[in-house]
Amino acid sequence: MQPTSPRILVVDDENTLSELLSMALRYEGWEVRTAPDGREALQVARGFRPDAVVLDMMLPDMDGLDVLRRLRAERPDVPVLFLTARDAVEDRVAGLTAGGDDYVTKPFSLEELVARLRGLLRRLHRATAPEEAVLVVGDLVMNEDSREVTRGGHEVRLTATEFELLRFFMRNPRRVLSKAQILDRVWNYDFGGQVNVVELYVSYLRRKIDTGHPPMIHTMRGAGYVLRPAV
Repeated sequence: MQPTSPRILVVDDENTLSELLSMALRYEGWEVRTAPDGREALQVARGFRPDAVVLDMMLPDMDGLDVLRRLRAERPDVPVLFLTARDAVEDRVAGLTAGGDDYVTKPFSLEELVARLRGLLRRLHRATAPEEAVLVVGDLVMNEDSREVTRGGHEVRLTATEFELLRFFMRNPRRVLSKAQILDRVWNYDFGGQVNVVELYVSYLRRKIDTGHPPMIHTMRGAGYVLRPAV
């Protein structure tokens, strides 16, 4: 089954900031909804069922901590990243004690916020899923536990880095992955590092996965790479 995009709810009464955050998160391939206050946030959350929430501490109708408590009553497992202009230690402790998972103080960089959200989503993914350790895309099969890979029934031997790169592709079939995203997930370089290492390892992977078969790894010029089942 093709994985769904993470759903993120952004709760902030500053329209400009909400729009900016939405644009940055959608660029990641995530589905985004926004709410300008606590009451609407709770209403949206019931139908949208977000995978993570970016929550401003100070809202026009209720305190962010109150919104968090109500969210937790219905969705105890949803990760919450607090967004606030206040940087006092007691505010941070209050947010985390109430059940918040992380805390970013305004002003902040979009890169930092996106990286924090990625971390929360990774933690959630590790905690909740993949009982099934087998990934299948077309005739390409990966067993995550035994670290065995086959294409068309024939074994493919991969190095540790090649395996992690292929695993990222196979967890995101048909989705265009930018070089920055790949660096972040496989090499843990957030918005930096050397993109040529991605090009190099994609070429290694192509040699092992696509040689002698219809190609599955495709270059999307100016955008990144995508893994698709061969036709």
